Order: sequence, then structure tokens, then C-alpha cells
Amino acid sequence: MKELFVSIVIPVFNERDSLEPLMARINHVLKEMKVNYEVLFVDDGSTDGSFEVLCKLRERNPGVGIIQLRRNFGKSAALSAGFWAAQAPVIVTMDADLQDRPEEIPKLLAKLEEGYDMVLGWRKNRRDKIFKRWSSKVFNSVVSALSGVKLHDMNTGLKAMRREVAQELTLYGELHRFLPVLAQWEGFKVTEVEVKHSPRIYGRSKYGIGKLIRSALDFLTVLLHTRYSRRPLHFFGGIGLAIGSAGIGICLYLLSLRLLYGSILHRYPLLIGGVMLAIVGMQMISIGLLGEMIIRERRPIIPPIRKTFPPNQNAFAKPSQRQP
Repeated sequence: MKELFVSIVIPVFNERDSLEPLMARINHVLKEMKVNYEVLFVDDGSTDGSFEVLCKLRERNPGVGIIQLRRNFGKSAALSAGFWAAQAPVIVTMDADLQDRPEEIPKLLAKLEEGYDMVLGWRKNRRDKIFKRWSSKVFNSVVSALSGVKLHDMNTGLKAMRREVAQELTLYGELHRFLPVLAQWEGFKVTEVEVKHSPRIYGRSKYGIGKLIRSALDFLTVLLHTRYSRRPLHFFGGIGLAIGSAGIGICLYLLSLRLLYGSILHRYPLLIGGVMLAIVGMQMISIGLLGEMIIRERRPIIPPIRKTFPPNQNAFAKPSQRQP
């Protein structure tokens, strides 16, 4: 790793107290590894004086860079800004709250050297409150099951990736939580290694119900852009079949009452609901069919290519012209 050049990208939002010890630990770890590195702090609209602390750090550390956003745009935007400014072929992301341990960076870089494109730090023993731990477990289980990407810790802040991975992915909203899903669906090799996790000492967590809801909505976007981007009928058609089947079942139930008793026994609201469900189900299936038609009309898209090995031109030469 002596020839390695690494960019450390750290989003910052109101983490003033942790910045000094974080920078000291990063310097200690990476200088021991004897690698070249830069540290890019992205100030995401902090209001607690974090930017002033970062300016002082930059004066003492020539390898520190600062990107200041005009306001708080969110972690995805901060990471995108850091990826845009990063110069190294390898990028490491981590949170600024000291829960991600800089001492684990060598472990991620060593795994990356095995041929992977992205390595996640799996916080097997998380040092968070019980609500955050259990909601994270549910989140990871659902995302893993629906996306087909079998990882334990999708939303870890500690990641190492090659530069081309960061350049390939477009982040907005809460899509930073699904970086490994997006990367694997683009054909990159993704894995994880177990890392130690620390309890929060400074500041307070930004995690809450609002972010959980936004993440769930953004996950639908991820599914449509990855698993169902080439087969929209499977997504909309599946939902349409479920809704339509419920509506048709209600209508058949009311029809049986009408045939047996000569009346649906004042169940007219149920009848209206059944008809509406059947109509909505047909509309969802129609949307899926329209999506399939649009995809068929589009030009073929060249899939992402990892490497190109051109044919040996010597093989096409005449036997008398072939070079030994």
C-alpha cells in the first residue's frame, strides 16, 4: 500500500467537538500506513461553528480540504460534493461523529486490494440506542431481501471504494443509504468486513422517524432504477394483480350473495370499493405495459463494461504474414 493515494470524504453537520480528535486519529492511522492521503470535509450547512474549526484544522494540516455548502442539503448531496472534489483513485467515506473508527480504515483498504470495488464496514456490534439498532436491522433485512444484495449493514458510513464507483453513481435524497445496492447493480464487486463501532460521545444523532420514512420512499426509487428498470411490468403488474384480485374477490363475494339471497344485504359501499380496486388494479397493469412498450422503443443501451480485451490481430493475418 505504499504507493496508494487515498481521499477521505467526511460529511459534517454540527459536529464541532469531534473534529479535532477525529483529524488527529486519521493522521495517526494513515501516517503509520505510509500512504499519501487527503481529507475532504464537506460542511453541510453547520450552525454550531464547525466551519470555523475546520478552517483551523486546514491551517495546521496541508492535506485537509473544505467544501462548504450554502445550506443543509443532506448527506447524499454532501457525499456527491466530496466525490466530485476527490483526487485519489481510492475514496474512503466516514461520519464525523467518531462512531466510525479511523483505526478500521486499513482493514477496508486491505480488502479492497483483493479485487473488490467497494468495501463496507459491517458494524456487527453497534453501540447505538435500541430503537436505532432494531430499526436498522429491519431496514437491512428488507433491503437485502427485495434488492437481492446480501449484506448485513447497508447504511454504514464507513466505506472504501474505487474512484470509478463514486463517479458512476448519482446521489440525491436519501440514496446514500443504498450505495452498495446501486453499485452492485452497476456491476461493481461489493463486499463487507466486520469493524468495531464506538458509542457517540459528542453531539446528538440526526436519525429519526422522518429520515426512516424518506428512506423507505427512496428505496422504491432504487428498486425501479435497478431491479425493475428493464421490466416495469413486474413491478406495476405485481401490485396491480394484488389490488385487482382483491377487488374481483369482493365482487364475486357480493355476486354469490345476490344469487343465493336475491340481495347483497345493504353492502353497496363494499361493492363500490370492490369495483374501485378492480379498476385501480387494471390501471397499474396498464402502466406496467406502457413501460414495457417504452423500453422496447428505446435504443439498445451498452451495459457497463469493466475491461475490454481486443482480439489478437495476428490471428487474422495470413500464415505468411504472422509474426513469431
